Amino acid sequence: MAAAGLLDGRRATTHWMYAEALAERFPAVDVDPNVLYIDEGRILTSAGTAAGIDLCLHLVRLDHGAEVANAFARRMVVPPHRDGGQAQYVPMPIAQSPDEGPLRETLVWASANLGEPLSVSDMAHHARMSGRTFARRFREVTGTTPLRWVLKQRILAAQRRLETSDDPVERIAQDCGFGTGATLRFHFGREVGVSPTRYRRTFEQDEARRSA
Repeated sequence: MAAAGLLDGRRATTHWMYAEALAERFPAVDVDPNVLYIDEGRILTSAGTAAGIDLCLHLVRLDHGAEVANAFARRMVVPPHRDGGQAQYVPMPIAQSPDEGPLRETLVWASANLGEPLSVSDMAHHARMSGRTFARRFREVTGTTPLRWVLKQRILAAQRRLETSDDPVERIAQDCGFGTGATLRFHFGREVGVSPTRYRRTFEQDEARRSA
């Protein structure tokens, strides 16, 4: 559709792995990599195979109402509507680079101690660098700031716990360095697009479908 010019001047989405390439190749398209699907009237786009099912259910809901769409969803053993966007499915690994040197050790150390206070000075001390040198090298290697990186890793750790355990949100918040459930909910909602509870429910549904 983009090559045919049908998406020029429109919002469109695709799988998060290919969104940047789509935007670069077709600059006239307003590519949104954060949503599961986009309805632009006659033109509709979705992100990935499962998001295509979300889009199909959306079309059924428009044409025949929520009750019929929900009946289809139950028959397919999928949720009638998934909250949030692609951010909840995008992995956030530790950056790797051949010239990381001692910084790599600090990244691994910080990842193993997310439940502890992690200031820039703490990480700089571990890397045996001055604060200014550490901040500059950190951005060169990871493309972001130390505190932003720590937040991302804490979110990732919380996602793993929500996917694999029944631990309360308050316990996960403490173990992952957020301190309180309220702080975790705030940052999780802003970064992932859904609440921790909604995120856990989504992956519980995914597991139920795999077991069916």
